[in-house]
Amino acid sequence: MIDDCTALILAGGDSRRMGRDKTTLELDGQSLLQRTLALMRTLFPAVLVSVRHPRADLDAPQVCDDVPAAGPLAGLCAGLRHAQTPWIFAVAVDMPWLRPEVIIHLAAQRGNHQAIVPIVAGHPQSLAAFYAATALPALQAALDGAGKHDLRSTLAALDVCRVDERHLREVDATLQSFTDLDTPEDLAQARRHFGNRIT
Repeated sequence: MIDDCTALILAGGDSRRMGRDKTTLELDGQSLLQRTLALMRTLFPAVLVSVRHPRADLDAPQVCDDVPAAGPLAGLCAGLRHAQTPWIFAVAVDMPWLRPEVIIHLAAQRGNHQAIVPIVAGHPQSLAAFYAATALPALQAALDGAGKHDLRSTLAALDVCRVDERHLREVDATLQSFTDLDTPEDLAQARRHFGNRIT
């Protein structure tokens, strides 16, 4: 258990590229949201779910974006404001193969940094990352400012520990943890790999 951290599941996207609510996609009889909740509850003492609007079907504490249509940055800021721990682990709801070993490995890198971000194929995985409460002022400033509210570009304002593929492969040789389901093509590929277990 990572006792000084709250998990924040980002589940408030509009799933435009998928064309349907990704949280309800099922893998092995569980929705992606249920699957992610179950994993986070094994690792963290508290779990929050970032949603665009409150959901009656969700048995977990929820936080709503204060700034509409501002993407994951708004959800991250809301989660950091509501968490009662010095750290949060932010995870997108559409990463069903994220391994607990990866999360534990990232947690061990925290030290005095403000964010711990995996780098895969040269890209920061900002929604499978740890953020310190001390990062909130810089993230909130980016959210309040004009611009695209891009979380990845906002990382430049933080003290970030970037964890490269070489170290990630020590705990996930294929890096499958960082496979997400963004589009119908992603879903079709997952179905080919997993058969009828994903719906």
